[in-house]
Amino acid sequence: MLTLTDNASTAVKEIVERSGAAGEAGLRIDADDAAATDFAVAIVPTPLEHDTVVEQDGARVYLGENAAQALDDKTLDARVSEDGRVAFDLLHQQS
Repeated sequence: MLTLTDNASTAVKEIVERSGAAGEAGLRIDADDAAATDFAVAIVPTPLEHDTVVEQDGARVYLGENAAQALDDKTLDARVSEDGRVAFDLLHQQS
């Protein structure tokens, strides 16, 4: 299952909070197919019925079915540039 680094957890929480979303809001990641390397990302109020929920340190990430398969062995990391832009990276999980 997808894991998040501390940096990613912090970034996800801040992005969702800044959007004004409340309650169960989180970052949703989806893909066209399970072999995808391109992902759609959006802030949503709740997960969809078949989403996988990844919750870590207060950050909520919802994975569509294809994204959950594509990211099963990955770790989401984040970095923030000097101008405040967030970039996410996918890393292979350490065994």
